[in-house]
Amino acid sequence: MNKENLKYTKTHEWISVEGNTATVGVTDFAQNQMGDIVFVDPPKPNTDLVMEKQACVIESVKSAFDIYSPASGEVVEINKSLNDDPALINKDPFGNGWIFKMKLSNPDELNSLMDFKSYEEFCKSQQH
Repeated sequence: MNKENLKYTKTHEWISVEGNTATVGVTDFAQNQMGDIVFVDPPKPNTDLVMEKQACVIESVKSAFDIYSPASGEVVEINKSLNDDPALINKDPFGNGWIFKMKLSNPDELNSLMDFKSYEEFCKSQQH
């Protein structure tokens, strides 16, 4: 997945949109902060998510982390591979480590998210 084509949140989620469907995951920055991921509690299919509200929980050896929905919409698929191998998020956060897919209910919300360059700058500002 080309990181430069994604949109990003201030809570370190990424979203990739194809048509009306979006794939959501956490960024490399986020998985580095979390440490070794041991469990993912994804949202249930057919759940309606609201932008910037909790979508699911990721547990690592350090702590549990809330993951927020970068847009509003209905969950249409979850990454079942994470049941057996939650560390896919550590190994490949922008590829096989995606968490869920959703059908967007308001694509205009994506306009408020950061592009890759803005997100990189944001991450640099968080490291102080």
